[in-house]
This record gives sequence, C-alpha cells and structure tokens, in this order.
Amino acid sequence: MIITISGKNGSGKSTIAKELAKSLGLKHKSSGDFFRDLAKEKGLSFDELGKLADKDPKIDNEIDNKQKRFGEIENNFVMDGRLSFFFIPHSFKIFLDVSDRVAAERIFKEGRSEEHYLSLKDAEYKLRERNDSLRKRFLSKYNVDYCDFKNYDLVIDTTKMPIKVIKDKILRTLGK
Repeated sequence: MIITISGKNGSGKSTIAKELAKSLGLKHKSSGDFFRDLAKEKGLSFDELGKLADKDPKIDNEIDNKQKRFGEIENNFVMDGRLSFFFIPHSFKIFLDVSDRVAAERIFKEGRSEEHYLSLKDAEYKLRERNDSLRKRFLSKYNVDYCDFKNYDLVIDTTKMPIKVIKDKILRTLGK
C-alpha cells in the first residue's frame, strides 16, 4: 500500500503521515525532509532554498526525482509532500486542507527552526505567500494544481479536527 498526503502548509501533512504510517506499520517519507536535507547540503535556510527554487528549476527537479525513484522502487509507505500524488500516481491520494489562520497558529506555535515569523499575522501572511508561490511554480512547471481537489481520492479539512479523528477517518476510508 502506498499513500501520498498533500495539502497546505500547516494542514498536518507530516504529522498525519507519521501517525498513519505508525498505525499501518508502513515506512514514512517526506518531500519536506528531502528539501531540508538539500538546504543543509547547500548551507541555506529552508526559506532561502525555497526562494532559490522559485528561480532555479534544478532544485525542484532534484526533490521531484527523489520522490519518483522512491515510488518506483519501494512499496508499503506513506509519503507527505505537495506533489507526491503527482509523482507517485499509483498511490492512494489524500489532500489535507486548513484555513490560513489556523495554519498560521499551528506553525507559529510549533516554532519550526527553519521558519521564522515575527508574529502570528506575519506567519499567516508569509504562509499564504508561500502557498501562492508554490502553486504558481507547480502550475508553470508541471501544469498541475496541488490544491485542486479533483486530484485526490480523499480530501479532509483539518481546521477543526484533532489528529486522532483525521487519522481514524483515513483508516476507515482505506478499510472500505
């Protein structure tokens, strides 16, 4: 079984993917981890590499190819990443949606080391900006909109849902 989880920043992609993988006894992989590793290799922050990726298609290509290769050679895993559904088309595809405000609250509260926000309002603005930038980049490069619900087998709005409820909903859907 291969499951890909896409969604907006702060929707819970990584958290849900890890929990789901644990519940199903599957491996977990993340395009975000691939991206963070590449940023470290290049001596850049996560945000710096993201801005560079807007201008340099080689960065996306490297991350995208890692996902494709993993999907071709591995089975039984959960992968979270905005375009994982696209690069691993034989997967069960999930999209996690979230309101901009709640996404900002989650990420600001979490205090991820690679993301620096001055305030909750700053986080909300920058996250919306980042989502828009990624959407444009992926539309331009692949002609795919990762926020188009038609691309997915299951769409869940995580704005008001606890992790356990989201995970249980996915497990019930997979059991059908």
